[in-house]
Amino acid sequence: MFKKVLSDFSVVSKAVNNVALQTAKNYATKSEATFTVKPFKLHKFEQGPSETVSITRDEALVCYRQMQTIRRLETSAGNLYKEKIVRGFCHLYSGQEACAVGMKAAMRPQDNIISAYRVHGWTYLMGVSPQGVLSELTGRRGGCARGKGGSMHMYAPNFYGGNGIVGAQVPLGAGVALACKYKGNEGVCLALYGDGASNQGQVFEAYNMAHLWKLPCIFVCENNNYGMGTSAERSSSNTAYYTRGDALPGIWVDGMDVLAVKSATEFAIKYVLEHGAIVMETNTYRYSGHSMSDPGTSYRTRDEIQEVRQTRDPITLFKEKIIDAELVTAEELKKIDGEVKKEVDAATAAAKSDKEVEMVELTTDIYSNTLEPLIRGANPITTFKHSSLNRAVNLK
Repeated sequence: MFKKVLSDFSVVSKAVNNVALQTAKNYATKSEATFTVKPFKLHKFEQGPSETVSITRDEALVCYRQMQTIRRLETSAGNLYKEKIVRGFCHLYSGQEACAVGMKAAMRPQDNIISAYRVHGWTYLMGVSPQGVLSELTGRRGGCARGKGGSMHMYAPNFYGGNGIVGAQVPLGAGVALACKYKGNEGVCLALYGDGASNQGQVFEAYNMAHLWKLPCIFVCENNNYGMGTSAERSSSNTAYYTRGDALPGIWVDGMDVLAVKSATEFAIKYVLEHGAIVMETNTYRYSGHSMSDPGTSYRTRDEIQEVRQTRDPITLFKEKIIDAELVTAEELKKIDGEVKKEVDAATAAAKSDKEVEMVELTTDIYSNTLEPLIRGANPITTFKHSSLNRAVNLK
């Protein structure tokens, strides 16, 4: 009898607790919450970014929507590639969303970013609509580069693109930082590259120049642990990428935590404006292969990928944090999920039905101020009239 009473009491207690938990999830009671992030690893720093990060309800909703939109965009991009509507190269960012969203949350209007070829998400964050991203991927005129750039060459204000040559964007990023210093606008440049590109000689040359000239440049190694077909350990003698700037100080940050990335980037912006360049490593993970032609399972196991999805997914982790902190409700996030799905589905349909640019546009977007009336083609003997000489040009 006594055991039955205890059992009944236990059942009732669990029910009450579940109701209380559900009630907490249905009502957001806080406008701001503070979280503790994983400790940062430091190189040549006595003190690093704050491990206590505060975020408002509105900021949390923005970050969540942005990460979900990037995830949806990449899913759509992968499907379009499989349908052979996206041609050429296509590198997906799924799993790395916290890196881009965290950095963007810390950036100011005068700050800049340049990256490699895994940039669909960054293009969206820097102001291009989902349709503009997907139309660019499919080579249509509604794309941010009118379909001429494709997956690897997208641009937006303060966003100097995806760049197809491995590591080549890093010295360009130092150049953008030099421009900020020259103009005196208090802006910085985040120059992003992967662990695979980290061994390029031009990366170290950029480090050296940026340090000597005290440029406001944040060199960001997005370490997703695998290069093109191999692990970081097999390609790099030193996988502590945040230490590889030698004289440059460095920070290691958990790239699966959007709040940790935000805190580190805020710290880095303040530092480089006062003292010059630093190296920041965001330790993250990509779910897909290096590109769509890489299945991504010949050098790692499916179990490993699944484990990361289940235990370290940046969107799931952030979702649980902000719900438990009563910043948002599960219903609110579910509504955002539906809105994002609807938006990306509509953008996908629009990109499929969009048209390619006219042939006459082959001679546009070559020079900012065209001085030559004839443009050389692939064959040096063959030339094309610049579109400004053709009254029939219609770029709309």
